[in-house]
Amino acid sequence: MVRSLLIIPLLAAAGGGVWLARGALLRWRDLRAAETYGLAGEQRPMLLRAAGAMVCGVCVTALTLLTALGTFGALGGGGGGGGNGAADPFADRFDGPEAGVAGPGGGRQAAPPIEAAGAADPASAPAPAPALPTPSPVSVVSRFDSVGHPGGGELLQSAVPGPDGHPRNVRVWLPAQYAKDPNARFPVVVMHAATPRKTADAEVPDVFEGLASAVQSARTKPFILVAPEAPNGTGHPCELVAAAPMAVADDAALRTTIAATFRTLPPGPAAWGALGVEDGAPCAAAAGLARPDLYGAAAAVSGRYDAAALARAGAEAPATGSPKLLLAAGKADTAGLDAARKLQSALRGGTGAAARAEVRISDNATDYSAERIRLRLVRQAAQYLGEALGKAS
Repeated sequence: MVRSLLIIPLLAAAGGGVWLARGALLRWRDLRAAETYGLAGEQRPMLLRAAGAMVCGVCVTALTLLTALGTFGALGGGGGGGGNGAADPFADRFDGPEAGVAGPGGGRQAAPPIEAAGAADPASAPAPAPALPTPSPVSVVSRFDSVGHPGGGELLQSAVPGPDGHPRNVRVWLPAQYAKDPNARFPVVVMHAATPRKTADAEVPDVFEGLASAVQSARTKPFILVAPEAPNGTGHPCELVAAAPMAVADDAALRTTIAATFRTLPPGPAAWGALGVEDGAPCAAAAGLARPDLYGAAAAVSGRYDAAALARAGAEAPATGSPKLLLAAGKADTAGLDAARKLQSALRGGTGAAARAEVRISDNATDYSAERIRLRLVRQAAQYLGEALGKAS
C-alpha cells in the first residue's frame, strides 16, 4: 500500500524535474544566442529552473528509496505469512511491470509523456497514470520567452513546428507600440533567413533598429516581425527556393501559432508580408510572387535573383490577388540593381499573376558605409510594407 501511494508523487517529481531541466537548458541556449547577437538576457529564470530541477531530483531519489523499501517490505511480509504459497509468485509477476515504471529504470520510460505535457504548459503537467501503457507523442506547444529588447521593442523566441512537422526556432519582435497600446492589433512580416538553422536577425542584427527608426520617424506603421529558422538540408535554402519557388509552403502552423499568441490582424494578404535581406532576398521575392494569397506584399533587399524561375512562379501563382514586390539595392550596388531590373523585366513579360505583379525598384540609398546603407534599405522596406499591409487598429 505504501509503495502504491508513493508512485504518484514519484512520477510527479520526475515529471517536474524533466520539465524544469528542459526549461533551464532552453533558457541557457537562449542566453548564449542572446550573447551572440549582442542582446541582454536575464539569467534568473534559468537559475530558478535549474534549482527547481535539482530539488525534484532530490525528491525523486528519496521517493525511489522509499518505494524500493516498501516493495522489499511487502515481499518479505508475504514470505513470512506463508498462508498461500501460490499467491506470492502471482503477486510478484503482477507487480514487476508496475515497479518498472515507478523504479529508477522506469522513470526514463515515464519521461516522454511527462515531457510532452511539460512542454505544453507547466500548469498543465499532471503525472501520467501508470495504467497508460503507451506514451502520447511529444507535441511542441509554443511558449515564447523573452530574449532581449532590441530597437526599443521586445524579442521573444520559441519552437514552432515547420512545414515538415519538425520543430524549429522562431523569433518574434514586438514593436514598442505593442506594449503601449494593449488593444491594438498589428500586421505581421515574416523575415526569411538564408543560413540553415539560423534566424534572419542573426544575419542582419541591425534589422530591429532599422524597423524601429522607420516607425519613430513616422515613415511607417508598426508591425510584428517573425523570423523563423531556415530549414536544414541545403547550404543555401534561398537559392533552392529561388530555383523552385512553388516549394514555398503554406506555413499554416506558423500563422496559427503567431495569430493565437499575439495581437495580430487576421492572417492573409491584407495583413501578412515577407521580407528578405541580401541572401534572404530571393526567399522573400519567391514568397510574394508564388503565394500572393498568403502574403500581400514582399520586400527584397540587396538580393540576386533567378529571374526566369521567379517569373514562372508568378505565372503559376493562385489567380486571386496581384503580387506586390519591392526590390531595393544601394545606389552603388550595380550588380544588385541589375538583378532587380532583370527580374522586373521578366515579370512584365510573363503571364498570369507575374504580368500583374506591381514591382517597385529602389535605387537611391547611399551612405558612408555598407552597414549604414543596409540600415537605410531596411527602413525603406519597412515603409513599403507598412503602407502595403493593413493598419494597426
